[in-house]
Formats: sequence, C-alpha cells, structure tokens
Amino acid sequence: MTHVASLLASAFLLLLPLSSASAASPEAASALFEAKTVADRNTALATLEAASSGDPAAAYAAGAGEFFTALEILAGGLHRHGFDSPQSFMLPLMRLPVPDNPNPEPLTYEQFRAILVAFRDRLEKSAATLGSVPADADIGMVIDLTHVGIDLNEDGAIAPDESMAAIMASLARGGIAPDDTAPALAFRFDRADGFWLQGYAEFLMAQADFWLAHDFRNMFDGSFHMLFPHAKLPLQDILVPLDGGTSGGMLASEWRIADFISLVHLVNWPVVEPERRQSARRHLLEMIRLSREDWKAIRTETDNDREWLPGPQQKGANPLTGLEVGEEQVQAWLATLTMAEDLLEGRTLLPHFRIADKGINMKRFFEEPKNFDLVLSITGPAVAPYLESGKILTSDEFDQIQRQFGGAGFLTFALWFN
Repeated sequence: MTHVASLLASAFLLLLPLSSASAASPEAASALFEAKTVADRNTALATLEAASSGDPAAAYAAGAGEFFTALEILAGGLHRHGFDSPQSFMLPLMRLPVPDNPNPEPLTYEQFRAILVAFRDRLEKSAATLGSVPADADIGMVIDLTHVGIDLNEDGAIAPDESMAAIMASLARGGIAPDDTAPALAFRFDRADGFWLQGYAEFLMAQADFWLAHDFRNMFDGSFHMLFPHAKLPLQDILVPLDGGTSGGMLASEWRIADFISLVHLVNWPVVEPERRQSARRHLLEMIRLSREDWKAIRTETDNDREWLPGPQQKGANPLTGLEVGEEQVQAWLATLTMAEDLLEGRTLLPHFRIADKGINMKRFFEEPKNFDLVLSITGPAVAPYLESGKILTSDEFDQIQRQFGGAGFLTFALWFN
C-alpha cells in the first residue's frame, strides 16, 4: 500500500501510554483517542486544551485531537449534503471516504464556503496548539491506527469502519482491513512527528485558503452536482440521471466525466479575498520550515522504537508504507524543500512549456492575485502577468532529485514525508 500517507490520511494518533505527561494528561489523552462517541471525545479534548498551556504533552495530544476534529468538520459537512467522492487527486480536499447519505440536505454555495471556513479555522487552531509544544519537549506516544477514528456520518458515534486505518485503506483503495482481524498498527510518536502533523495542517490550510480567496460560484452551480448529486443544486434535475446512471442511458462514469470537464472549464475564479491567496503562500512556506524542523529532530534521535518516519539511522521499513529512508532520500528531500522555497520566494521561476526565455514568479502569483483561470494558465495567457526573466527551474534539476527516490517514486515519499 503505497499511498497511505496521502493528504488527508495524515489524521491518525491513538494515545496509549504517555510518559512525559502530567498526572491528568494520560487519562484525558486515552479518553480522547479511545473514545467511542463524539461527546466523550470532546470532553477529553476540552480537558487537554485546558491543561495545554502548562503541559507540553497535553498540548501535543490536544493539537492532534484538534487536527482530527478539523477533518471531522469537513467530513460531517460533506456527508450532511450527500457527498459522493470522485476519489480524484485533482480535488485533494474532496477525497475523504464519506459514507452514503440517503437523505441529504440541500446545499448552497454559501454553505459550502462555510464548511471550508470551519475546516480551515480548526486547522489553524491545531497548528497553533502543536506549535506551542517546545521543540525539545520529551514526547513519547504509542499509537495504534486501528483504534482511533472520527465521526464521518454525524451520528455521534466513532465506529470501527471510521478508524484512521479504515480511512487510509479507503484512500489507498485497499490494504488495511477495518475489522478485528487487522494487524496492530502501533507507532511511537515523538516531538519530530508533531512538526510533521503541524506541517500537514499548514498544507491543508493553504489549500482551503486558495479556494476561499476566490469566487467559485459558477463552478459550484455548473458542476458540483457531480459531487453532491442529490443536494438540490441548480442543474441536478437536468444533468443527474434519475437512477444515478446505474441502469440504461448514460453510465455513471460517463456523466461524471462530462461534469468533470465542465468543472475544469469553470475554474475561472475572480479574486474576492486577496489576503487569503497571500495567506496560502505563507502557509506553504511554514510547511517547508516545519519539514526542516521535523528532519532536524529525526536525525538527532538515537532510539529505534516503532518510528512513523524513521531517519537513516533507524533501520526497518514503516509497516504501513513498506518504505525505508536512507540518507539519499533525506538529502533529496531537503533539496526539494529548498527548490520549493525558492519558487515561493520568487528566487527561482517556474517554467512554462511554451515560453522559453521567461518563467512564472510564484511569489507574485500569490502576492498580486488576479483571476485564476485553470485552462488559460495551462495554455499561457493567464500566467503572462507573472512572467519574468531570471533563473528558471529546469527539468534536469527536478529529475536529479526524483532519481534519489528509486522505484517507489517521488510522489509516494513526498506524501509521506510532508
């Protein structure tokens, strides 16, 4: 299973023993991550949040819990309106395996934006809480991914098929059984892994802020019945087959492909909150900083105890990804971070396939936002305002980095490494 560390699969962490916590933290943390109901989970989370200012371990657990509840806010909002996931990497925020809802509520554009805002704001709280943990805090949390979960369908319960293991299995299209026969997936999470989770919060905030920076109402009205086929969207009665495309006429795959083409065509978004597009860049830069902190901490570790993200000195493959980390991968990843930072700071320009002597200044793309048109960005006209002369990233530079990741591929490692 090679894609288990995908963007939303980063929600995990079942706390068992917590060696560095105050007297109250182990009990509250266990209650948080072993809870079978949302009410019990929220009570435990409130206890940890209250203790977090003076207890690094409580802050660590609370920040992780806040990350889970951010995903729960998104999943619950999608389920409420009958979301049908396209399982597409084109829509990374839309890949949660939300259960079917036979009685969905109608959905408006304003309600969808509100779901994104609530999701993003909860992530911000998680990042702040995790960021309050001292860099040298002695954290050691043993975690089993088959025991912790989130409420995907808003029924107030956290069921076995809503565990992080089951969610990751669905995202990876197989690999982990969500039942009692599944092998234990226990990891010992330390301070380095807190940087990792905080970095994922920043990454997801960047995605949410980019959407919210724009008015995507036309795309919502013209294509979102593909994602919410029974939520009373404007074109539902015209374009969604009455039988869902399961018998006769157009197949489900065919009408969804047609609507996906419409969606791409309708990514022509006016800027309505320019500060959010600027914020998206800052979140990406913070993610890069946190990834460096993560690897700095990993490389100083001397133990080798059920590592989620092992350093070269910690031998043994991660049982979930099946991957080992060597010095070559670490060096290549650090070079990737520098490459990404140079692009976001405008020190290096992004190439465009049809423009030979100029590149795109990505800092200006975020800091001087103009309407975002996906098709015209690909073909060239929409990126013209951001073209400059200067150092342009070459394919050879990127290929050289990719080669260090071997047969598993750069993307697989990147999703895991953050």
